[in-house]
Amino acid sequence: MKILKFIIFQLFIQCFGTYTTYSQKLHSGEYYQEVSKSITLPPQAGLDVVKLFKIQDTIKAITSHGIFYYQSEKWTGKPFVSGIINASTDQSQTVWMNNDKTIWSEKGERIPNPPRTHGSQAITATLWTDNNSLLAGTTNGLYIWNGSWEKDLSFPEIKINAITQDSDGTVWIASDEGLWQKKIAEWLDIDKIGLALGHDSQYLTVTTGMNGKDILFSSPKAIAALASDGNHWLKRGADGLPYGPATTILETDSLLWIGTPKGLIRKGKNWRYYTSKRWLADDQINDILPIEPGKVWVATPNGISEIGLKAMTLEQKANRIEDIIEKRHNRIGIINRSKLAIAGDINSSFLENQDNDGLWTSCYLIAESFRYGVTKSEDAKAKAKRTFEALERLETVTGIPGYPARSYVRSEDLLAPSRSPHPKNWHPSPDGEWQWLDDTSSDEIVGHLFSMALYHDLVADEADKKKVVDLIDRIVSHIVDNDLQLIDYDGKPTRWAIWTPDSLNRSSNWYYEKGLNSLQILSSLQTAYHFTGKAKYKKVYQHLVEKEGYAQNALQAKMTDPFDISHSDDILNFFPYYNLLKYTPKEDPNYPLYLQSLQRSWKAVKTDNMPVWNVFASALLKEDKDLNIALREIKTFPLDMITWSIDNSHRWDLRVDEFPGRGRSPQAYTAIPSPEGNAFRWNTNPKQLNISGGGKTEVSGTYYLVAYWMGRYNGYWE
Repeated sequence: MKILKFIIFQLFIQCFGTYTTYSQKLHSGEYYQEVSKSITLPPQAGLDVVKLFKIQDTIKAITSHGIFYYQSEKWTGKPFVSGIINASTDQSQTVWMNNDKTIWSEKGERIPNPPRTHGSQAITATLWTDNNSLLAGTTNGLYIWNGSWEKDLSFPEIKINAITQDSDGTVWIASDEGLWQKKIAEWLDIDKIGLALGHDSQYLTVTTGMNGKDILFSSPKAIAALASDGNHWLKRGADGLPYGPATTILETDSLLWIGTPKGLIRKGKNWRYYTSKRWLADDQINDILPIEPGKVWVATPNGISEIGLKAMTLEQKANRIEDIIEKRHNRIGIINRSKLAIAGDINSSFLENQDNDGLWTSCYLIAESFRYGVTKSEDAKAKAKRTFEALERLETVTGIPGYPARSYVRSEDLLAPSRSPHPKNWHPSPDGEWQWLDDTSSDEIVGHLFSMALYHDLVADEADKKKVVDLIDRIVSHIVDNDLQLIDYDGKPTRWAIWTPDSLNRSSNWYYEKGLNSLQILSSLQTAYHFTGKAKYKKVYQHLVEKEGYAQNALQAKMTDPFDISHSDDILNFFPYYNLLKYTPKEDPNYPLYLQSLQRSWKAVKTDNMPVWNVFASALLKEDKDLNIALREIKTFPLDMITWSIDNSHRWDLRVDEFPGRGRSPQAYTAIPSPEGNAFRWNTNPKQLNISGGGKTEVSGTYYLVAYWMGRYNGYWE
């Protein structure tokens, strides 16, 4: 049965509980999409942003060069003095800045630094109290300005990290040797009267909560609160705190924002961790400023980033991705990721041939076919037809009936060299208009047969239906006529397109692929038989299941623990199930084995939280396979699809798996959420901790499109 459609707003509350305080009203079907953008500073400001303040409708950004004002989307201001390291506001909201020599106000007033606080004993924190005294914390104690400087001899000569004052007038100091409180005339070290030993008596920051009474602070291993109502709390890695120590804390709109040396953290009902160029100009957080409900500016040594929420629907996100594909990912009908000549700059995007162009283009055809199945959109139909024609061209350019190329380019195009360690060669097409790449793998066959069958069933007109049937017939006939292998330009089998029993059943070299490739060929044969009715396909199918045990082989299509796990094989594992279960009669004695195989494969990938596989398993097994997780992941799928370098190895909240991933890459025990990793494609390990990329490619977003449109086609969401 179809899963009951999810009510978007209710699920939104489950995922982002505290966001319901936002003033922006959601319309039916909308959710809040996390977005980030860079705030462009005037050139004379530099990039090192020290502090941020908002006074009425003006934002004041203090950089290492001065103070700059942002109002009505325009910047004013000019360099003030170099080397600014700190800033605070007095009771009139005037900003005071200091470097290691002097303190200035934005009005030009000047206060000399306290005696003996230059260089290594510089000011580290300042606070204007409610009686308009200036407190200056240094690396060697506390000073007070009331027209002249006086050292507070009652406070020890220790390094002060932060100073705040609560609504009762009590001053609080976070220091390297204690968390201090002064109500009237006496300093009290709260650390010594009972704070947990795990704080190590070191406190990095202290501030007040929104009510002005709660005291929020950080230590090397945690953040914590002394609550005015007695409901104190502490959060560490085991409680979900992604990283620390926190160097700045901000409470706003029932959210807690936490700045660290390696990223920004948001705590609502759930934790979120923002790091890398996807979200931030720099991972070191200097300050956080609330702009409006759900939106903050983040000050870093490399500029200001705005992080907020945008109300949109899943279909609007899909349409946005469609626009990106048209602008940057369509190369003569081939749909794949683009390269960026300048890291992170989408204006430098360019396209070149890649080894698996056929597979990734097939994925786009799948998305457009489901999209048309839902919307009957002429745009979806046109794009599906264009993409089918690209797949068709992959076969015709080779001049070998039933042999699709990995990729093609025009005859005059420059060729990008293959990145594969296995040799691949380019050849001219028979008409001389194209060049094509050989050594086609099972990837292409799996992608072509699933996508073209879906196109036939959901989109194609009668003319294209015939073309699909003829092409499927040629491909599978080529395989059957060549002992269940793809035969390349040189007359030899390709490296990976092998389905013959002599290899799968009788060669230890194919032990890992035995179940997977058995599943693939059974699906291919059932697909060809369904569309052509030719007896030869049924005959080979029967031979493989009755004499060679391929149905039993297929039961173990997915290699699982204790074997090495290949996430790149998951697409080759799941795609064949669709046609196999759709075109195999339920009375086939092996049909239950295929269902059992899918259950087993689903169980193996369940903890990966990859929405595509959740949707596949739910649709084919006719039961809910964590569709709530799938919906969460497609909602949080980032709009920025650049493959940034991301390091999660330092995180406190992730348990590191004792067994590394492929290539001995460190991995977490649980999947990393999409916005915090690079799980943009179905051949990615979502648990991998360290991800390279360097901002040099942008994925097409087809991964999202397939998950969304297939889920919507099956009635799982709107």
